[in-house]
Amino acid sequence: MKVVFLDLATLDFNDLQLADFQQDGWDFCSYSSTEPEQVAERIAGAEVVIVNKVVLSAELLAGVKHLHLVCIAATGTNNVDLQAARQLGITVANCQAYGTRSVTQHVMALMLALHTNLITYDRAVKQGDWGRSAQFCLLDYPVAELAGKTLGLVGYGELGREVGRLAEAFGMQVVVARRKGASQPERFPLDELLAKADVLSLHCPLTDDTRNMIDATALAKMKPGSFLINTARGGIVNEAALADALRSGHLAGAATDVLSIEPPKEGNVLLAADIPNLIITPHSAWGSVQARQRIADQVAENIAAFNSGEVLRVVS
Repeated sequence: MKVVFLDLATLDFNDLQLADFQQDGWDFCSYSSTEPEQVAERIAGAEVVIVNKVVLSAELLAGVKHLHLVCIAATGTNNVDLQAARQLGITVANCQAYGTRSVTQHVMALMLALHTNLITYDRAVKQGDWGRSAQFCLLDYPVAELAGKTLGLVGYGELGREVGRLAEAFGMQVVVARRKGASQPERFPLDELLAKADVLSLHCPLTDDTRNMIDATALAKMKPGSFLINTARGGIVNEAALADALRSGHLAGAATDVLSIEPPKEGNVLLAADIPNLIITPHSAWGSVQARQRIADQVAENIAAFNSGEVLRVVS
């Protein structure tokens, strides 16, 4: 069975155990990365193709005679034409719940860093401000406790629920946004949630309904002095509006692990040097070695299960 991984370097930084891909009967081949014009040649003759971000179009899928299974080394499936796969009889499986601990840990780290001005204090010490202080301590920037604050969650799947659980351990009150059109009386319409939350954390997918959901109007409805954290998708937040809300001081701070275009090779409005109290991390929240190992393990499990006639994490 020929198994081809087209973009292993998106997952493995020479720190994962990949022995499960060397099973008897598996002819495993991997490429660090694959350009669009290389895909057809590299998957020719493959029975199983593994991708993380490489796009598999209907045309590419139709061109592989013996392709039976596509494994996505992630949860999102937008890079594979699922309709074409169904029509061609190709099974598509993904990975699930691998990054819950990694992402939620990252969310809490961002929340704590914002409330303690952690990065600002680190820079102040290194530029000599503490050494010049007249007191034993330096308290030039506000430090706030999470206890007693209200956390608003938009998206309440596995990630949102776990962030809520961790926030409650810090003494926060957790409120959850109601899905558009859903009957969920225990949850709040988004406009109400925005007005309640001291911290807004996003955990929803990027869809037509959520694109630019947090725009200038939404940001204006947030409490003055509140915080925004986005570890979901960049397009959910209007980046120019967020920059304005931070510059004006309406928001006390924000942190994002995602941008609308990644990587930001052409720049981004949020990368401007004059935006105060903004933390940007490079889509790294998911990337603990443990989380990435779970992805590798799940991909191998998906292939082994399919080879045995079982269904595991199948999305199409």
